[in-house]
Amino acid sequence: MATNREPRFKLSRRLGVNIYGHPKAMKRASNQNSRAGKKISEYGLQLIEKQKLKAYYGILEKQFRRYVESAMKSKEVSGEVLLKTLECRLDNLVYRIGFANSIRQARQIVNHGHILVNNSKIDIPSYEVKVGDIISLREKSRKNQMFSENFLDIRSFELPYITKDFDNFSGTLVKLPEKSEIPIEVNEVSIIEFYSK
Repeated sequence: MATNREPRFKLSRRLGVNIYGHPKAMKRASNQNSRAGKKISEYGLQLIEKQKLKAYYGILEKQFRRYVESAMKSKEVSGEVLLKTLECRLDNLVYRIGFANSIRQARQIVNHGHILVNNSKIDIPSYEVKVGDIISLREKSRKNQMFSENFLDIRSFELPYITKDFDNFSGTLVKLPEKSEIPIEVNEVSIIEFYSK
């Protein structure tokens, strides 16, 4: 399986935003190693927004392009469709619910078969979760200290489109997320424009 091995903090500094939510990610950011204070063309800005969104969800170019092309065929606003589709990926929701402390860890947890969707094992990170689907940690995996601590330690982190059941180690996608509710900083319109050329 292809993965992005680029140093995470270095990428965050270059793009000028803390993509991974780590408190030390932007510690060494300066005008020399980030886009801060630099004049950037319109194409350059569009490219940065594309790279940011890919990094947020840990997706490589080929798969990302397919998501964009699918969103552009939609009758709804393309940029918002793209964001909603990416946000509803199984690996991302495993991260948002709190079973993992990063998108990379979430993908690994899914790949290794620790996650159930509606009581069925799903080991495909890109699986599209539907509204009403219940994502839970497999019974055997609940004994894993890392998974259980991740989940129980982030009770304060809430999103309006996800409900959590701490007793049953599960979370439910209760509605499609609105753009304003998704906790990322990105200009999705620029991304659609980038691929429309």
